[in-house]
Amino acid sequence: MNIRLVISSAALAAALTLSQGVLAQEAQAPRGARGAPGAREPQMPQNGEQAAPIDLTGYWASIVTEDWRWRMLTPPHGDYASVPLNPAGKKIADTFDPSKYAPGQIDCRAYGVAGLMRMPTRVHISWADPNTLKLETDWGEQTRMIHFMPGRPAGVSMMGDDTNMPPPGAAGARGEDGGQGGQGGGQNAAPPAPTAQGTSIAIWQMPYQINSNEGQRGVQRGFGFGLGPQAPLPGGDLRVVTFDMTPGWLRRNGVPYGARTRMVEYYQTFTDPTGKKWFDVTTDVEDPEYLTAPFITSDDFRSEPDGAKWAPHPCKQVAPY
Repeated sequence: MNIRLVISSAALAAALTLSQGVLAQEAQAPRGARGAPGAREPQMPQNGEQAAPIDLTGYWASIVTEDWRWRMLTPPHGDYASVPLNPAGKKIADTFDPSKYAPGQIDCRAYGVAGLMRMPTRVHISWADPNTLKLETDWGEQTRMIHFMPGRPAGVSMMGDDTNMPPPGAAGARGEDGGQGGQGGGQNAAPPAPTAQGTSIAIWQMPYQINSNEGQRGVQRGFGFGLGPQAPLPGGDLRVVTFDMTPGWLRRNGVPYGARTRMVEYYQTFTDPTGKKWFDVTTDVEDPEYLTAPFITSDDFRSEPDGAKWAPHPCKQVAPY
């Protein structure tokens, strides 16, 4: 018999025997003693603040390095290049009248949820409560409340899979008792009225880990070729799904989105070579009313040490189209 085949078979048998022995010990060990010696069964955090794999809190300034002509200035009438508008959307955009606005004035519809993070503004992010992130802007003076599912603040990152997110209107999307984002309201509570910032439901997405069937911080119990608990993978991102919004603008020159829009955002943090901290947000806007395809953008924000440069600036309320 081929000597290499004999050696390979023996090695495989030894590995299987060792694996079976370790697994048997794992199964026989008391529940609190599995994994590392003396370690307790790892528990999933039960609220969004505890589960956060990245820190988005603090003051941040939008850094505009692309699409300057559409983000830093009010584009000319009829300039909706790169936005996949359908004929109905173009008809709405063509009604924009710049004469209604004094220099420096911006319509509040440009600060609606689907266009807000494109605006050159500062944002302040804080925890309103353990399951609610609050995002405020100085320009436009807008406030977003981003809700986590009580008891389900995190899941595995599956490249855009909606498995861990509740569908719009589901009881879980507004809290287990039917209230918005866990705010209460009862099983038969009516959905909240649409607002400029809509209803936002979030989940932390953890890196997928081999031998783990769920995203989870702390020691992983799965056994693989390493034959022991796995160290947690670093990083993660925030996924936010927003719906129940009033119509608004994707650009400050009247490029519209409608009330049936669904928006998905992905927030990630990083540190540049100079040590400065950033977050970027990738936004996917889907609107069956005015768009022929998703409108996808990416925007960067750089951390600031405090709110010294915070400069509130109201937008102009104009009758909606």
